Amino acid sequence: MDNFIEFISFQNPTLRVIAIGIFFLSVSSAMVGCFSFLRKQSLIGDAVAHGVLPGICLSFLLFENKNIYVLLWGASLTAWLSIATIQFIYNRSKIDKDTSMGIILSVFFGFGIVLLTIIQGKSASAQAGLDKFIFGKAASMIDTDVITIVIISVFIIITIILLYKNLVIVSFDENFAKTIGLKVGLFKFILTMMTVLVIVIGIQSVGIVLISALLITPPVTARFWTNKLNFMILIACIFSIISGFGGTYISYTYENMPTGPWIVVFMSIFAFISFAVAPQKGFISKLYNDFLNKRKIEDENILKTMYALIEDNPTENYSLQSILKKKMQNPMRAKNTINRLCNQGFITKVNEHLGLTHQGLEKGKRITRLHRLWELYLTKNLHLLPSHVHEDAETIEHIITPELEERIIKELGYPTTDPHNKIIP
Repeated sequence: MDNFIEFISFQNPTLRVIAIGIFFLSVSSAMVGCFSFLRKQSLIGDAVAHGVLPGICLSFLLFENKNIYVLLWGASLTAWLSIATIQFIYNRSKIDKDTSMGIILSVFFGFGIVLLTIIQGKSASAQAGLDKFIFGKAASMIDTDVITIVIISVFIIITIILLYKNLVIVSFDENFAKTIGLKVGLFKFILTMMTVLVIVIGIQSVGIVLISALLITPPVTARFWTNKLNFMILIACIFSIISGFGGTYISYTYENMPTGPWIVVFMSIFAFISFAVAPQKGFISKLYNDFLNKRKIEDENILKTMYALIEDNPTENYSLQSILKKKMQNPMRAKNTINRLCNQGFITKVNEHLGLTHQGLEKGKRITRLHRLWELYLTKNLHLLPSHVHEDAETIEHIITPELEERIIKELGYPTTDPHNKIIP
């Protein structure tokens, strides 16, 4: 508990500096990741992340210096080389971009591991500290590391804010961007440059293996909660910041706990929660909506059946048996549906005698109308036999909107009867 209070109060100067770095890295990576997600190029971050390891190792071998700026320059060069190689393979062969990324990811990372093994065999390897680039170690960042992260992150954030409109257009529709005179190649280069910069500044805190999670997971998580890009970026930043602080707290509190994996754990928790409970797009919400739609169909089928009984014999007393005889249904489900419609005020029930209220009569009339209109539409426009259209109409009648209904009526010339010569209410 003391560690937690110390962490959230940021009384420790070192922790305060690290928190600033994690905050800016989380925001910049989430913002860039949203645009990569829109462009369906989330995997490019994974390929570039694995491509920086050879650059770090080569920089150390060439200069025998573990200065962060020297290592990051090498990382930047091989990151750009990995992107150029992916594009070259994609343009000069029949291999698609995803496969190209997979090839370059494995080749560059494998080469980086070989170089890292060579470095570990040297006497200076114990001083190199290159292992932190694999899984990250935010708690070991120093002032110069954080200053680099803040400067580059601020540059990325300002660039996105200033070019937001154009970046959105290019990300959504490159062809439209070209027609209005935007330099698509330039803006794609800017997006790629920002991806490389985020990866380069993030590898020390999150690690090479998992830096792509900062670019992919927050946008995917945020997408469950909104359809608007500006809100998606905001939500992604919030999830990323919380995950960054959570992973840093674990690394800070417990010895030998790598930061990167724990940040990804927190992000994964948010992702799974969003996948489950997000409104409209969460699977629980979808299951609930499916349940409501199924119940709506059952309700409308009962009302339509009772309306058909009234058409045949307006003065007859109706019962559950007469409804089941008219339309075969599960007796228990039909009984439950009738009870529900009674509670909603659509059906009246006296002893075992059933009837439609005015509200129920209007709703039954409408669903019958839609059913018969669609049957007529299928026979006239698609030239189907009247005997073959009932099942299709049973499905479509429940989803026809008033706008579509009006359009069908006009197209059919305001009909009065369906293909079976029954009156369209």
